[in-house]
Amino acid sequence: MLQHLAVAAMAAVVTAVITPLVARLARRLGATVEPYDEPTLKRPPVPVLGGLAMFAGFLAAIGLAWFLPEFQPLFDSTSEPLALLVGAAIIVAVGLFDDLFELPPTVKLAGQIVAALGVVGLGIQLVYFWVPGLDVLALSPDLGLPLTIIALVAMVNALNLIDGLDGLAAGIALIGASAFFLFAVRSQPTGLIEAGVPTSATLVAALVAGMAAGFLVHNWFPAKIIMGDTGAMLLGLLLGSAGVAYAARSTAPSSADFYGAMPLLIPVLVLVIPFLDSSFAVIRRTLAGRPITAGDRGHLHHLLMAFGHSHRRAVMVLYYWSAVLAFGSVGPAFLALDRLLPWLAVAVAMGIAITALGVRSREELLAAAAPEGAVSRDPHGPDELLAAEGSEDPPSTTGGTVTPLRRAAEGP
Repeated sequence: MLQHLAVAAMAAVVTAVITPLVARLARRLGATVEPYDEPTLKRPPVPVLGGLAMFAGFLAAIGLAWFLPEFQPLFDSTSEPLALLVGAAIIVAVGLFDDLFELPPTVKLAGQIVAALGVVGLGIQLVYFWVPGLDVLALSPDLGLPLTIIALVAMVNALNLIDGLDGLAAGIALIGASAFFLFAVRSQPTGLIEAGVPTSATLVAALVAGMAAGFLVHNWFPAKIIMGDTGAMLLGLLLGSAGVAYAARSTAPSSADFYGAMPLLIPVLVLVIPFLDSSFAVIRRTLAGRPITAGDRGHLHHLLMAFGHSHRRAVMVLYYWSAVLAFGSVGPAFLALDRLLPWLAVAVAMGIAITALGVRSREELLAAAAPEGAVSRDPHGPDELLAAEGSEDPPSTTGGTVTPLRRAAEGP
């Protein structure tokens, strides 16, 4: 456990130290976007490419892990660390080009698949699939490979879609990685992971938690830099790889353990908010007859702000729900259900209250959207923000111009 914490600390420190240098580089390259702000705020364009700093933290932490005794079996007997390095390098390259030149959606998807292939081809792949009532299914490479690629690409896009407000994606990744790490460490002695087979799941979870924490130092509202596709896709790929590395060797339990019956769901459960948001986005755009890659303002964070939450409060609300769902999902590994459920009920009730307290009336929203002497975010007030969900080209988030780069604030 202490060596995992050392790796996480290394990732956090290096990411935090490198981030200001990356911000300077991004400004020199003109890699900036208009921030998504409240009506009364006017901020200059914010540099992107923050994912490069997280990638530096990742490399430094992997290098440290190579020297630590706890991880020697992983490096000596598996190719999983190499798989992570190759996949991370490819996804960072794809994200960098997208942040600089706005790649077509099909090209970006192809790059995500290539990155996933790099991970799968070097050893991180689903091997078992436990289905209640059917026992353990041993997956052939022909079946395990596409299933793993689908899982990784889904995780990449789930994190990418939630990256719409300062600190949101990094904070949710930190929460999800922390919950997953605790569960993976807890589950290893119970027999849910094949005995004697090293797995990179806990190492990657610690890495992601450290990278996200280090980046949040500069990404908290008002952000000095945003991660861009470079960072969001890197976090998504690493979290997906951790989930696959854990689930790949998970077999059916020998006892009636609650979580033994659903090891493949753990990576999804600890990141419920991004998956819900991305699922709703796909459904919403499909029903509207629009491409699923078209940007809109129907994401959860946009709706929270549309109904009166401030930028910072909207992020904190989503942090809270992410923590409740993530730690509540892994809670049965630590507490009996009869002890856990009352606490979950209280947490959900508090979450509903916290969310509702920020909602303002229509009159208050109209006043906030066009205060005296200030420029409104949208020329038609907050109703335009809600209506923009169905538009092909949502209005500017700040009332100003948007750089030629990808308009990250509107969300993919």
